[in-house]
Amino acid sequence: MDGGRRAHPILGLSANAPRPYHPGMVQDAGVAAWDGSLETFRLLANSLQAMIAYYDSEDLGYGCRFANKAYASAFGLTETSIIGRTFTEIIGEVAAREVKPSIDTVVNESRAVAYVRELTAADGHRRWIEVNVLPNLRPDGKPAGAFVIVTDITPHRLAMQALRESEERMAKFMQASAEGIVFHRDGIVADANPPLCELLGYTLDEVRGRNALDFVAPDQRAHVQSVLDGGLDLSYESAVIRKDGQRIPVELIGRTLVYGEEKLRMSIVRDLRDRHAAQARIHHLAHHDALTGLPNRMSFMERLGRQIDRARAANRTMALLFVDLDHFKRVNDSLGHLIGDQLLQTVAARISASLRVGDVVARFGGDEFIVLLDDASRDDVAQVAHKLLRAIELPVDAEGRDLSVTPSVGIAMFPNDGATPTELIKNADTAMYIAKSRGRANCQFFDPAVATAAYDALVLESELAQALLRDEFVLHYQPQVRARDGALAGIEALIRWMHPERGMLRPDAFIALAEQQRVMLPISQWVLRTAARAALRWRSMGLIAVPIAVNLSSMQFRAAGFVDAVAQVLREEGVPGHWLELELTERMLMDDVGDVKRTLQQLKGLGMRVSVDDFGTGYSSLAHLKEFPIDGMKIDRSFVRDLPRQRGSVAIARAVVQMAQGLSLTVVAEGVENEEQRRFLVEHGCDLLQGELISLPLPAADLERWIAAQPVVLNA
Repeated sequence: MDGGRRAHPILGLSANAPRPYHPGMVQDAGVAAWDGSLETFRLLANSLQAMIAYYDSEDLGYGCRFANKAYASAFGLTETSIIGRTFTEIIGEVAAREVKPSIDTVVNESRAVAYVRELTAADGHRRWIEVNVLPNLRPDGKPAGAFVIVTDITPHRLAMQALRESEERMAKFMQASAEGIVFHRDGIVADANPPLCELLGYTLDEVRGRNALDFVAPDQRAHVQSVLDGGLDLSYESAVIRKDGQRIPVELIGRTLVYGEEKLRMSIVRDLRDRHAAQARIHHLAHHDALTGLPNRMSFMERLGRQIDRARAANRTMALLFVDLDHFKRVNDSLGHLIGDQLLQTVAARISASLRVGDVVARFGGDEFIVLLDDASRDDVAQVAHKLLRAIELPVDAEGRDLSVTPSVGIAMFPNDGATPTELIKNADTAMYIAKSRGRANCQFFDPAVATAAYDALVLESELAQALLRDEFVLHYQPQVRARDGALAGIEALIRWMHPERGMLRPDAFIALAEQQRVMLPISQWVLRTAARAALRWRSMGLIAVPIAVNLSSMQFRAAGFVDAVAQVLREEGVPGHWLELELTERMLMDDVGDVKRTLQQLKGLGMRVSVDDFGTGYSSLAHLKEFPIDGMKIDRSFVRDLPRQRGSVAIARAVVQMAQGLSLTVVAEGVENEEQRRFLVEHGCDLLQGELISLPLPAADLERWIAAQPVVLNA
């Protein structure tokens, strides 16, 4: 080897070799031998992702003696063009100043250094590189040069940054969450947030490092362990045990997370105590009456079905009592719903206190209660029912006043009166209505025969609503004649129902039902309008010159706008008021004397005649009677029927006639059926007669023929 050249101790290159280096400059056998090895090294260096270079020491000017392709291209150079350039020339003065402290450490301390630099790439993105400077030491320990290995750590740096941010977010989430959160690795608690520690009653140090199953209720551990073993991501209900031993229902929401390069199990522990309390409250409200606290209809029906099954299996009898408060609506209407509610609460408490242990009471709705007596004989049931009657009717202190209500109780027995809940309740309800029909404030056992009659009435009630639409009502007309000469003095219009199956029905078969429904109002209006049309027809024919009387229903008379409705009929049919006469019962006069008087005065203002029907049955006050603007009164047929043999009827008939004459009222006797009755009434001054002796109620066409057949009498 040429003694003027010193070979590089690492690369075998002459330290005085001219720059730039290229392979043809190797001249001796040693360098020639290394030349092949250098190419092998270059090939190896270029196969790595790292950027590799070798620089001379400071005393040699920091010249680049080797660089792989990645290093050279990073600075816009090639593997050959970079050779001989100084460190500063390659990386730039600014960068050289930044890394100078690290280079000084290598030079001065002869040891390797590593540092990280942040760069901005040409595309504007941030990059991070890790630089390792490894000194090549001479025998005297001084650096002869240094290897520079540069690694792009951007992906790693971004991953670490993302991990830190994730940790920060998770930490914030754990601290901010109101629900317990625990991380565990292979079942061992790694971390937990404050809400979890508070829920369990432990500190974080007491929780961390323990098996998560230690805090799970013993009866729940097998299930929780199976979820953990399966690595399942799901939510399920379980229970934990606090440090003080309290069992707490929880919802566990398990998730498997990748944390760095390891898997952790995260569980959200949600306290279910409030939810369970709310669910229990909702369940209670769904099955109990909010006002009285008693079981409601739905809850009772469920229980009744179970009780029936048990009673059937044990061959026991049961009783179902349907309790309805009489006239309770009056309490609400007159005293208000608050007083009504107070009364219902008191009644509920009294019923409960009157029952045996094991009996059940429920509020069925409104003012209705239902009682179930298990394993009770008929005599036992009767005793309990009468006990309920006595307890409920005791006065209740309602804001300083004594208030009393009475119950009507219907009773159905299992299995005789029904084998299903629906049958028992229906039959007990039917029995209750029978109790109401028998004066209220009593109890009645279900009777199939009475129930059949009640059912028939119910069917008739439903058919009644359709009768008007089907044009099934007709009017029959019964003439009224003067007692002294038999001349026609009036006509009473009487409604009939041409029932499609039961034939012609008289008013007493359906009017009471109609009065219980709003259908009575349109029926009453139909009667008034039909009578007005008949009056117009017959007067136009010259057949009559007398008024047609129409019976008023109590509902019609009390309805708002009644007088206006009458006036509308007169106006629309073109009929003057004096062509019609309105009959109302004696009881209707007593409802509200002031309102009745005003209504009668308004009717008189329309020109209409007004008379009192069934006089003597309503116990009206004579003092009030003389104040009403009425034109006549009718002696009820119950008094006429026994004339002249029954002394009481004779006395009443005489008194009515004398009173009417004193008040200048026309007296009509209805129900006159024989000559003996007629003579008595004529002798005592009765004005008009009506009844079968004169004529039965007739259809319109028959009445026309009846009138035509008696011209002499009518014109007398």
